Amino acid sequence: MRAPDYKHAQIKAARWFAAAVFWQAKAAATTNANGILMANTTSAKKATRKIARRTQINKSRRTRARTAVRVVEEAIAGGDRAKALAALKAAEPELMRAAQKGIVHKKTASRKVARLSAQIAKLAK
Repeated sequence: MRAPDYKHAQIKAARWFAAAVFWQAKAAATTNANGILMANTTSAKKATRKIARRTQINKSRRTRARTAVRVVEEAIAGGDRAKALAALKAAEPELMRAAQKGIVHKKTASRKVARLSAQIAKLAK
């Protein structure tokens, strides 16, 4: 039996350590602050940037639609039919635009408008 080659073992350990450091650095470079894996290819990085931009726009549209609905609901809760009708007239295009852009489903937007209209109709009685 041959005596162990310590120099060979040192080289092997150094290579293993270098590989471990490399993969650890690569993993750190491809994860975000939350530890979620990120894109590696150029096209995937670009897609990530596009998604971030669209997310900002979608959040803004969703907020505008929700605010418009909230204004109508507050007017209905206040019992002011004229104010509620004016708010609904402003809210309906916001909801339909959100549906058209894919923020909410088309039927969800229609259902919200119908239910708000029904509540306003009850105020007249």
